[in-house]
Amino acid sequence: MWVLLMIMAITVLAGCSASGAKDGKLVIGIDDKFAPMGFRDDNNEIVGFDIDYAKAAVAQMGKEVTFQPIDWSAKESELNSGRIDMIWNGYTITDERKEKVLFTRPYLENSQVVVVLADSPLSGLSDLAGKEIGLQSLSSAADALAASPINDTVGHVSEFPDNVLALTDLKTKRLDAVIIDEVVARYYISKEPDTFKLLEESLAPEQYGIGIKKGNEALLEELQKALDELSSNGKAAEISNTWFGENKVL
Repeated sequence: MWVLLMIMAITVLAGCSASGAKDGKLVIGIDDKFAPMGFRDDNNEIVGFDIDYAKAAVAQMGKEVTFQPIDWSAKESELNSGRIDMIWNGYTITDERKEKVLFTRPYLENSQVVVVLADSPLSGLSDLAGKEIGLQSLSSAADALAASPINDTVGHVSEFPDNVLALTDLKTKRLDAVIIDEVVARYYISKEPDTFKLLEESLAPEQYGIGIKKGNEALLEELQKALDELSSNGKAAEISNTWFGENKVL
């Protein structure tokens, strides 16, 4: 009898591990300075499009969610260690990352763009030659720059823990430009239209997805089913309209 009970207990625990949820709770790793996807508002509450989208998806799954701010440069390590169950905060799908994590289908289009000061004489990517560039460390902005022909012509690249610090250095003119996600750039430009502007040329188109630990196909399937349901019942479009003024969900 004791052996039977132990086998049953192990089976239950294994089932919890396979689904990625402990006691029906999921921990989502985020960058809490990545507006408008996930960030802290004036009351220090974590808000954003991805936050609302994740809450709706997890509720659809019948579970509870906790948002855990993480060091974005260590996001895959946080996932693979089991400290978080998902990476969900403007997480760009790349071939390199596919080797480390499982991805949902893309849910949002994005691109890497260049932000400069509103009065900057820079107008195109070729103007970045010899200039001081800033970007978030180990982000898709870094990948986009590395894959671009301008990578060999820029002066110096400074990496920052988050985009806010990079934009702060741009404001103080310690940088000439910041490479950043378009959705993030447009948010900050909307807040400070007299401070920043975008160069017309972008570096690379991309798509956002949610990252799940490799081997946890059960959780991936469950999450994708919830996302599909949010698209079909109109909830995803509703959340998108709240944050972007239009339905941008794929």
